[in-house]
Parts: sequence; C-alpha cells; structure tokens
Amino acid sequence: MEKIKRVFLIVLDSFGIGAEPDCADFGDDETCNTFKSIYNSKNFSVPNLQRLGLFNIDGIDFGNAVNKPSASFARLRELSRGKDTTIGHWEIGGIVSEKPLPTYPNGFPADVMDELSKVLNRKLLCNKPYSGTKVIHDYGQEHEETGALIIYTSADSVLQIAAHEEIVSVEQLYNYCRIARKIMTGNHNVGRIIARPFIGKYPNYERTPRRHDFSLEPPQDTILDVLSRENFDVIGVGKIFDIFAGRGITRSLGINENNADGMNKTLKVMDEDFNGLCFVNLVDFDMVYGHRRDVDGYAQAMMDFDIQLGKFITKMKDDDILMITADHGCDPSAKGTDHTREYVPLLIYGSKIKSVNLGTYPTFATIAATIADIFNVKLSTKGESFLNLCKNF
Repeated sequence: MEKIKRVFLIVLDSFGIGAEPDCADFGDDETCNTFKSIYNSKNFSVPNLQRLGLFNIDGIDFGNAVNKPSASFARLRELSRGKDTTIGHWEIGGIVSEKPLPTYPNGFPADVMDELSKVLNRKLLCNKPYSGTKVIHDYGQEHEETGALIIYTSADSVLQIAAHEEIVSVEQLYNYCRIARKIMTGNHNVGRIIARPFIGKYPNYERTPRRHDFSLEPPQDTILDVLSRENFDVIGVGKIFDIFAGRGITRSLGINENNADGMNKTLKVMDEDFNGLCFVNLVDFDMVYGHRRDVDGYAQAMMDFDIQLGKFITKMKDDDILMITADHGCDPSAKGTDHTREYVPLLIYGSKIKSVNLGTYPTFATIAATIADIFNVKLSTKGESFLNLCKNF
C-alpha cells in the first residue's frame, strides 16, 4: 500500500455552514449560517473552494455546486457541549467534551475577583464581557493612572488580562496569567487565560501581537499526542500550540500578522521534508470579522484565503493530503457578538483521494480518527474514520 507522508489540516476559525439542530440550547436561532451570510456579500467568489466541492456539501442550498468536485466533502456536526475554539479544536483532535467549559455573561463572581486581586497584588478593573479593542479604550486611562489590571471575558470560556506594556511588562503580564491559570480551576476551569498587552496613548491604544494564551490541558489524548509519541512530526501554525497547551506539538510557528501570514508560513512548511501533521488555525475569520459582525470583511478574508489556497494546491506532492474544516460558527450577521452553534465543512483533497460525498457525520472527531487511520496509529475516540470511503490507494 502506498503511504501518505504529510497531512495538512487547515481550520478556518468560525466558518460554520448552518445551524445545528440543538442551536437553541446555545442561544442561537435556526437561521444562523456564517457561510450564507458572507456569500451574500457583494462580488463574493471562492473558485478554488468551489472546485473542491464546498457548495456540494449537504445542507448548502445556495451558490453553484460543481458536477465533478476534485475533493471528497462532508458536513460535520459538533457532538461536544460547546461552541468555542477550545472545545471545537479538542473535538477535531478526537475529544468529545460532555460538559461545556464555564462562561461568564455577567462577569466573574466576587469571590473569584477577590482571590485574583489578592494573588496578583493589584486592583482589578472592568469584569464584564467586552470587545478587546473597546475595553482598552474605555479602561486604558484608568489602568495607566492606577496600575489596576483590566480583567474581562467574552462569549468564550476565557479570562483575559489587558495591560499597557509601559505599565506592566509583557513578561510580568504573562506571569500574572500563569498565576490566574492556577486559580481558575474546578468549577472555574476556563478554557483559556489570555494575556492582552497593548501600547499607545488614549484614545489611540493598540493591541500588540504579543498576545499569549494559557490553556487548559486536554483531558485525554488527542491525535497530536498519539502522533508525536509515535515519532511523527506535529507542526502547529497559529494558535494551535496555545489551544492544546503545547501537548503533542513538536514544533510551533506563530502567526504575527494575519491569515495571509499564517498561509505564507504554511506554504513554507510545504517546502520541508517532514512526516506527519501540519495543523493550521486561521483566526482572523473569527477574531477580526466574525465577532465584530463584519460581513464584507469576512467575505473578503475568505476570498483572500481562496487565492492562497490555489497556490497551496499547486505545491502539493503526491503523498500529501489536505483537509479544510472549521471549529464552530460565528455568523457575522447574527445578533450580538457570540459564536454560533453550526455545522462545519470538511474538504479532503490529494492525488490519493477520490471525490466522494461523505454526507453528514455526527462529530468533528471523525477528522482525528481518519488521521489516525492514515498514519496507522491507535487513538481512542468517538469519531469514525472515513478513509476507506475516499482513499484511492
């Protein structure tokens, strides 16, 4: 049997394709559909994704499906009880989370804030769900005047600490986050503690690229753990290292600028002779456009990705497989700023993959199961491999 040497798994962060049946349990309505919202943007066009079969996926009733897609394609439902980045990526990695991670729509409880203030030895500001750019605008001056840390959250399971780099050094901010990570356990085991350094003078504060996430460790093995133990390469691009708390990653490449930077780094990785998985997260779709409800910006970002995808496809080798998926939805036309509980797409392409409509799968963990199958490693997961249905080797 011919061998697959490299798998490239690209997560288009928040690119959902329609409401899941249980979306009302998560505060969403049955109209949420990230893909449909951006499709309606002016001049939207993604010819490379279209050729792979994006519009052929179950449930997509808009756009033009192609007669002969070049990839296999599927619709995946999230089985875990959540709709956030951590839970979504963990499920892609093979873990189904029965219990959602805690969120704080009304801010953190007083006892948590008191404990944080005590161990960090600083006063704390805000304690509300907030936009990251707006929170530094609204609280930055008071932070500069008093040295108090800006503590805020979002619709995600996160505790974020913002501080001006001239008031709190980046390393000190990271240390505060490490301390907070030890505090936020048990019923308050948020998925991520995020350091949010910023610079500038009021009202022109700017967040810097020195953000850092301090994540919960996955509660069991993921496909990353299994592959690395079997001496395969596991290269993370973007915030993959942070999401999995570094577990199973043999090498990490951060994204310093935007999605284009992430894809450029991935294109460079294609020039390397590695054996294993390159796992990529492109966060701008979610962070810059989804949460800010910027339909046209999201659409343009997807078109920009499609252009780089064309370059990626031309560089693929015969023993490469490409998988494109997402971790949740974030419909830019929905109310509020929260993620949306949606199905996600899966496209699987390579010279050793034939075109098959794989239908709808009940869990994102089918991706981990298939990667385990490709590399012939054992992974305990609720996902089911689809490799035998679409392989051409």
